[in-house]
Amino acid sequence: MGKLQSKISRNSSKRRADRYEEEPPPAKVVQQPCPAHCGGAVASVASLTTDLCVSGGKDKTVVVYNWRCGTLVRRFLGHEREVTKVTCLPASNWLFSASRDKMALMWGLQGGSGAVQGFSGHDLVVTGLAVSPVFQQLCTGSRDNTVCTWDLETGDCLHRASISRNLVTHLCWVPEEPYIVQASEDKTIRIWDSRELRVAHAFPAKQHIQTSCDVSSDGRYCVSGSSGSGGEGCEATLWDLRQVKCRVREFWGHSQTTASCIFLPRGLGASPAIATSSHDCTVRVWSQDSGACVATVYLEGAGALPSLATFESSSLLCASSNSGIHLLKFSSAKGTDLQEVAKF
Repeated sequence: MGKLQSKISRNSSKRRADRYEEEPPPAKVVQQPCPAHCGGAVASVASLTTDLCVSGGKDKTVVVYNWRCGTLVRRFLGHEREVTKVTCLPASNWLFSASRDKMALMWGLQGGSGAVQGFSGHDLVVTGLAVSPVFQQLCTGSRDNTVCTWDLETGDCLHRASISRNLVTHLCWVPEEPYIVQASEDKTIRIWDSRELRVAHAFPAKQHIQTSCDVSSDGRYCVSGSSGSGGEGCEATLWDLRQVKCRVREFWGHSQTTASCIFLPRGLGASPAIATSSHDCTVRVWSQDSGACVATVYLEGAGALPSLATFESSSLLCASSNSGIHLLKFSSAKGTDLQEVAKF
C-alpha cells in the first residue's frame, strides 16, 4: 500500500507539472502613462536628450516628453494645422517643427511657450525638416517641389531651389558635412550641397516613392524607405554615400509601406543595425552587414508607424497613427528580442 500511494503521488505530481508547463506565460504588461498627444495620432518623434523626446501630432502641438519617467515636460502651441515633422539641434535646447500650415517653427525648451523663430516661404505643406549644428542652418522641403535653407538666428531664407515633381518626403543632414539627403515622391534620393543649394548627386530612381531617409553617424551610408503594398515595394535600401553610384543592399520583409528607417547606435551585437517601421504595424531590425532581419515586433492596432527615434543601444521610440508613441526595448544583448514596454 505504501508503494502504491508513493507511485500515485509521483504520478499526480508529474500531471500537475505537465499542466503547469502547458499553461501560457502571463501577458507582458505594457505601461500606459500620461499620453503625449490628444487623439493618439503622432506624425513624428525625435530625440532631444537621453531622457527627453520631441513629438508632433495631428492635435497641432509639439510636445517634449520624459520617456523614462512617463511625464509631460512641455507642450508648445503655435501651428494652425497638424504637425508633420520634428527635429532637434544636437547638444542644445532648440527644437523645430514643420506643419501642414506651410510653416516651420523653432522652439526653446527653456524659453516661453511661443515660437522663438518662424520660417515662412513654402506654398504647400512642409514635409521635410533637417538642422545642422555645424552650419547653424535649417533645411525645409515641401510638396511644392522646393527645398529651402534658413538662417537660424534671423529666420531669413538663404537659398531656395525647385525641381519639377520633387515632392519632398523627408530630409536629413549628413553629420559634419554641408550635404543634405532628401527623399522624394518622384522615387529619387538626392544629395544637396547646402552651400549653393544645388543637387550634388541623385541616385538612380527606385520603383516606388521614397518615404524616408537617414544617414549613419559616420556619414558613410544612407538608408531609405519605399512605399508599397502586398509585399510589392515596401523595402528599405542602403546606399554608399562615398561611392555614390553604389546601392549596397536592400531589406525586404514588410508587407506595406516602409514609412521610417534609422541607423541604430552600436552596442547590440557585433553588427551595425538598421530599424524600420511600416504601415503593417511592425518594427523590424536588420543586420546592416548581412541584410537579415534579426528582430520584429508587431504593434496591434497601432496603424501606420511614420517615425522612429533612438536614444541608446537598447531603446527605440515609434510614433503611430492610432495609439501615440510606443517605447520598445531590446531584452537581449544580441539585439534579437524587441518588446513593447510602454506607450504614451
